[in-house]
Amino acid sequence: MANDEQISLFDIPAAEPPAPPSFDPELIPTSAKIPIPTGTYQTMEAMGAHCNRCHRCDLGASRTHAVIGRGNLKAPIMIVGEGPGQTEDETGMPFVGKSGQLLDRILASVNLTTEEDVFICNVVKCRPPENRTPTTDEAAACSGYLAEQIRMVDPKIILLTGATAMKALVGIKQGITKVRGQWIEKDDRFYMPIFHPAYLLRNQSREKGQPKWLMWQDIQAVRAKLDELRSAD
Repeated sequence: MANDEQISLFDIPAAEPPAPPSFDPELIPTSAKIPIPTGTYQTMEAMGAHCNRCHRCDLGASRTHAVIGRGNLKAPIMIVGEGPGQTEDETGMPFVGKSGQLLDRILASVNLTTEEDVFICNVVKCRPPENRTPTTDEAAACSGYLAEQIRMVDPKIILLTGATAMKALVGIKQGITKVRGQWIEKDDRFYMPIFHPAYLLRNQSREKGQPKWLMWQDIQAVRAKLDELRSAD
């Protein structure tokens, strides 16, 4: 065969890559084995519709309402708790009982509001029975929802209340008393572990060194960090 009739291996078109398996977003609420790709949800309402019929873990079997979040959907500060309590399960809103009222007062003490500055949510969207700590599997099943919330709100600062939130978002396993008030920079955001308001309700002393006094130091540091970040924009 003449050279010009020879077929070069380099002229053979490459085989087409196999088509990716079809992905049906409607399967997300059915199993924790179904991934939640980045960009799945365009609105918090769309995500909430999935959460309210979600059975990615066993918590869906006993919920009254999934608890998605409250506050400004474009807030510079996000507060992440562990999971809903009884009042939250009944209302579908996070941090609305005595803990939530105290949290709102703490924020107001440095002129922060959920209307403008803060969005509040939890690691798991359904109430664990008897308000127990969410299991690792339950947190993992909900992790995609939380990641989507962080993407949609895009906060500059994330405050972590409770061991589940610390472990899920920054991998901290130490007790809150050892790490509260410390800034952790990750993925172009600033994270800070803080006391849960429920803990403050059980520790009423305002003396120096006590939890309420320490919380006052921490929330002032949060306010200062937000002002610093805003002035740099």
